[in-house]
Amino acid sequence: MQRKTSQRDAIREVFRQNDRPLAIEEILEAGRRRVRSLNQATVYRNLKLLVESGWLKKIHAPERGTLYEIAGKAHHHHFRCRRCERMFEIEGCAFNDRHSTPPGFVTEGHEIFLFGLCAACRS
Repeated sequence: MQRKTSQRDAIREVFRQNDRPLAIEEILEAGRRRVRSLNQATVYRNLKLLVESGWLKKIHAPERGTLYEIAGKAHHHHFRCRRCERMFEIEGCAFNDRHSTPPGFVTEGHEIFLFGLCAACRS
């Protein structure tokens, strides 16, 4: 059982307020607004615990590396803004594995990443 800490509470709150995939730097910056003493080692340690407990999941994003998001959401994909570098969730899935998988292959999962400009950066 994990003990309750102000650092872990701050990290959870960062995810609840942003509700999108986050990089370590984003988690650390937003977390320090809640707990000034938060450091990178503490963030990594707590992310590991939150992934192991099933509260978070890792995403391996092209060009961004490892990001984290709240686990248990319905299947979805991601959009990365080239200007602000933020990652956004795209609800649903238009991918049809029966039409996209070569004959004789079996699709076990997929992840689609779109990129471009988000609404804020476009205007």
